[in-house]
Amino acid sequence: MSAEAQKKRIALVSTDREFVKETRVAFATSEAIELVVIESPVADLRGEVQQAEAGAVIVDLDASQVGDIEALQRLTRKLEGRTPVVVVTASFNAAAARMLVQLKVADFLVKPVTTADLVRSGIRALHGTGREENPEAQIHTFVPAAGGVGNTTLALQTAFQLHNSVLHGASTCVVDLNLQQGACAEYLDLEPRFDIAEVENQPDRLDRQLLDVMLSKHESGLCVLAAPTSPTEMRTFNTEIVVRMLDLVSAYFDNVVIDMPRTWFPWTEAVLLGSNKLYIVTEMTVPCLRQTQRLIQAFHHTVGKEVRPSVIVNRFEQRRFEGGVKQSDVEELLGDHFVGGISNNYKLVREAVDRGVPLHEIDAEANVVKDLKRIILPDEANAAAAKSRSLFKFRPGFLKKAG
Repeated sequence: MSAEAQKKRIALVSTDREFVKETRVAFATSEAIELVVIESPVADLRGEVQQAEAGAVIVDLDASQVGDIEALQRLTRKLEGRTPVVVVTASFNAAAARMLVQLKVADFLVKPVTTADLVRSGIRALHGTGREENPEAQIHTFVPAAGGVGNTTLALQTAFQLHNSVLHGASTCVVDLNLQQGACAEYLDLEPRFDIAEVENQPDRLDRQLLDVMLSKHESGLCVLAAPTSPTEMRTFNTEIVVRMLDLVSAYFDNVVIDMPRTWFPWTEAVLLGSNKLYIVTEMTVPCLRQTQRLIQAFHHTVGKEVRPSVIVNRFEQRRFEGGVKQSDVEELLGDHFVGGISNNYKLVREAVDRGVPLHEIDAEANVVKDLKRIILPDEANAAAAKSRSLFKFRPGFLKKAG
C-alpha cells in the first residue's frame, strides 16, 4: 500500500479564509494526515463531509448562533457517532458549552486557536484518544527552597514546554498558589483574575463556567490561574477551596503546573500528595542546599514515600579550580534527588521578565531552555540533540571528494 493510501483524512468545514490557510499550513508537514477543506457554512452542508470519508471533522462555526448549532446537530446525527467532530468557534458562552457537551463533540476550541492546539486536537479525535479516555492530568509541582531561586521562572517555562511538546503537548494550566504575592501572571504580562474571595465560603460555586471566567489566557493558549496580589495580607485559605480548585483544573486540562509558595500551609500536604512530579528548586549556595536537605526530610516525614522530590539546581555553574560549591558537592549532598542543573543566564531571564514573555520567545536555543528540557522532557531533548548531531555528519569520503 502506498504512503498516500495510508494517510488518514481530516475534513475542515470553514469559510474563514485566513483560518483555512493557517490550518493547511499546520497539517502540511504531516506525512500521515491529509486535510480535506470544505469551504462552506455548516448550515449549507449537503453531504460533503460524508463524501470526504474523513476520520475526523473540524467544524468552524459561531456557537452563539442558534442556526449554526442546529446545523451541527444535523451533521452529528448524520455521522451517527462514527466520525468525531472538533468544533472551532469565534464566540463562546456557557449555553454554547452545554450544547456542545450534549452533542458529545470530541473537543471545542475558541479562536484565536494556536496551530499546535488545533493539530493536537485533530490528532486526538482522529485516533479516538479524547480526554474521557485519559482523565488523569499530569501535575508538576515546583517548590522553592528559598526566596529568589527562580521557582516561578522554571515553573512557567516548564508549562510552555509541556504545552508545546510534540509527544506530551496538550492543554496546560499554571496554578499560582502563592495566593497573596504570586507573580506568574505578572511574568507573562497578564491580568490575574482568580477572585478567591468570591468562592472562599462557597467552594461548590467554583464550576467550569466560573473557572473559565477566572482564567488568564496567554496568546500561546497556555492558561494561568492566579489571584491579584495582596502585599499587606498574610493568611491561609480553607483546604477545601484549594483542593476543589485543583480538582476542577485537573479535570479540564491535560497538564497542570503548580507554583508553590515557600510557606507551609494546611493544604500543602494535599497538594504534594496529588502531584505526579515534585521539584524543589534551589541554587548553589551552602545555606540553600542545606535548606533543600531539610525540605526533602520534611516531605518524607509528611507524605512518606508517596511522592519523591526531585531537585533542580538553578543558576548552576561548573566550578573546578575556584572556591565555592562544586557539582561533586551537590551530588554528595543531594544524592539521587538531584536531577540536573540550569545554567546561569541572568541577562536572558531578566529580559524575559521585563518584557513579560517566555524565555524561548527571546532565544529558543538558550542554555536555560535546553537544560530545563533535558529534565522535564528528556526523550524530546535527546531526540533534538541527536538530530542536531546528525546535521554535522559527513558522508564517508565527502571531504576527500571535495578536495
